[in-house]
Amino acid sequence: MIGHLNGRLIEKNPTELIIECGGIGYEVKISLHTFSAIGSEESIKVFTKLIVREDAHVLYGFASKEEREMFNHLISVSGIGPNTAMIMLSSLVPDEIAHAIQSEDVRTIQSIKGIGAKTAQRVIIDLKDKMVKMVFSSENIFSQNNTNKFDALTALVSLGFDKKNAEKAIDKISTGEETVEQLIKEALKIL
Repeated sequence: MIGHLNGRLIEKNPTELIIECGGIGYEVKISLHTFSAIGSEESIKVFTKLIVREDAHVLYGFASKEEREMFNHLISVSGIGPNTAMIMLSSLVPDEIAHAIQSEDVRTIQSIKGIGAKTAQRVIIDLKDKMVKMVFSSENIFSQNNTNKFDALTALVSLGFDKKNAEKAIDKISTGEETVEQLIKEALKIL
């Protein structure tokens, strides 16, 4: 409903921002990760998610689209509401959560306040397949100069191939000179 806010930062504290857009001050709930990512500049942009409940309309804000996507995945899990998801995003950055889910690290997820063993296992079961398709900056094993490898990997994952196997296949065939199409064709032969 409200995809992002681009405006003037009026107030900032560790749990919320007030952003003025067109003369209206929007109160936006944020994680500690977003709090540290947003500097003290006057003009800011935050990606948002509006949650409508019986008793309130709450706007949640994120420094990146990836953090918002992780929030959406987390609240899709039974037993995790928006506040718990924000606690999770305050405790760990999105790529740490994704890595913990992919590696089935129950202990890391359970270390977050308010998350018990059953909820941690449910998060892993419900989100493991979805995390394979997400790409986070620190999870990216390729240099930024080689976008062909990255694009080929993204294409293979979207086709349904396991990310780790696709990475191995691309690494075997890549010399750095191939086009995206060549990488995909050769990787498909291996996979």
